[in-house]
Amino acid sequence: MSKRIGILTGGGDVPGLNSVIKEVTYRATEHDHEVVGIRRGWEGLTHVNLDEPESKVRYIHPLNRDNTRTIDRTGGTFLHSSRTNPSKMKAVPAFLQGNEFPKTESVKNGVPVTTYDISKQVLQNIERLGVSYLIAIGGDDTLSYAARLDKLGVPVVAVPKTMDNDVRNTEYCIGFSTAITRATDAITRQRTTVGSHERIGLFRVFGRDAGFTALYTAYVTNIRCCIPEYKVDLDKLIGILVTDKRKNPSNYSLLVLSEGAQWEGYTPREYGEPDAYGHRKKFNIAEALSEEIQARAKEETVVSDLTYDLRSGAPDFVDKLVASTFGTMALDCVLEGKSGLMAAIVSGRYEMVPIPDPGLGPRKVDVATMYNTVRYRPNYANKTGLPIFLTQA
Repeated sequence: MSKRIGILTGGGDVPGLNSVIKEVTYRATEHDHEVVGIRRGWEGLTHVNLDEPESKVRYIHPLNRDNTRTIDRTGGTFLHSSRTNPSKMKAVPAFLQGNEFPKTESVKNGVPVTTYDISKQVLQNIERLGVSYLIAIGGDDTLSYAARLDKLGVPVVAVPKTMDNDVRNTEYCIGFSTAITRATDAITRQRTTVGSHERIGLFRVFGRDAGFTALYTAYVTNIRCCIPEYKVDLDKLIGILVTDKRKNPSNYSLLVLSEGAQWEGYTPREYGEPDAYGHRKKFNIAEALSEEIQARAKEETVVSDLTYDLRSGAPDFVDKLVASTFGTMALDCVLEGKSGLMAAIVSGRYEMVPIPDPGLGPRKVDVATMYNTVRYRPNYANKTGLPIFLTQA
């Protein structure tokens, strides 16, 4: 029987998303199935008013071979995105005012907060759209709600994406390779400026909870790194950077930091309103370290925030390959009538695995096997026989 397949992208964009969308659409049409793009992630299923033509056009976008033919040539997401969490809405959409939804009262930073769970509206929209399967592409936040829908009985298949590479049950997420490629290029270019001015170069990358992006960037650029999973000794770190600088014939040294990196005695500073998943933006950890270096060692620094640049532009080879394959795997799962599964790489091989339990939180760097806590570098030795993106012993 012909199926109608819904597909959406949520959270931050990464290169490779469009390859998944195109692959699902092309393979689905080969089997006479229909694909419906849901725009702006979960917002498309919470804010769409199917009785209003303009709202339906804004959020529901039928996909075919013609309108997806060239989308894989660029980065970003053809379907756009948002950080909407249908189970924790701060406000009910205007056209739903007057309906009863479960609500939760809490206090954050001394301010009362009310959130609404409008999952019943999401279920109603899925039913009215005639969507028999939903493919959700996202990181641990987006996929946490996919897991919720799975428990509510909606056939859901997930595809992991995040340049943090911290989704559980998989060694690789779409966007990770391109992020490392972009960071490597940026650091390589900026070596000349940091060296010309004989300074310490500090590079901030994404990684609120996990340090994979900083770790692998440090691995391929052969510099030091700080990750959220390990609190470094500040005086020791500064001493290492100053020593590296003085031993370098060009009189400079480099360090890459995850945005969530810490040192003993440092309290991460945040600002702004929490997003739909409770995350606030973090102040630039590289700027904070720069102040400490200047105060303690009287050394000048160059601080570079690489965060958003890492997710821009077209995907590299690895991300395009994995994204296309994940899209194929997701569609195969639908054709086989399976759900509650996520495309993944396990021990270096493609696998379909259960959608991660959101209660477990993001995946973390295994410090014991991957990070040298003495040298503040990745571990380079004893890799023979291991998968490329091994994250644990």
